[in-house]
Amino acid sequence: MAEVVVFVVFAFAALAGAFVMLLARNPVYSAIGLLTTMFSIAVFYVLLDAHFVAAIQVIIYTGAVMTLFMFVIMMIGVDRDEDTSERIPYQRPIGIVLAVGFAAVIVAAGSGAWVTGSASFATPDLNGTIEAVADELFGTWTIPFLGTVFLLTIAALGTIALARYGPTGPRPIDDGEGRT
Repeated sequence: MAEVVVFVVFAFAALAGAFVMLLARNPVYSAIGLLTTMFSIAVFYVLLDAHFVAAIQVIIYTGAVMTLFMFVIMMIGVDRDEDTSERIPYQRPIGIVLAVGFAAVIVAAGSGAWVTGSASFATPDLNGTIEAVADELFGTWTIPFLGTVFLLTIAALGTIALARYGPTGPRPIDDGEGRT
């Protein structure tokens, strides 16, 4: 029962993060939505008893890739001033109540003893271990893995090139004293 509660809570969190990523006008908010979705996926890996894959998800994607995305977003620059006034009355207290309720549900669901993963795995001792991941990653999935690496590298380089040069040519670099 607790496994179902954790799954449902993080499924809603993953969907909410995906919608925020797609619908936010500010690229920083989109990156935070993607971060929420990636962290929820790591929780799903823990539910499937793949702890190594969950740790890699958090360290590499939620940590390193999101740091790269935020660096690129900040390098491009968001030149709009943000309106920091609270337009929704009682937004802060409602957010605090929801956060405390979310934490209470997670603690209540995780406090009981429960078994994760499926009993249908043929080799439960290798499920989620480094050996099982390496066999799949560098055996079956080598070409898609390398394709993803190249795609992310090309996307980051393209974003940096667009930020530097733009559609009209190179932008002058300001030295801070009004000289270019």
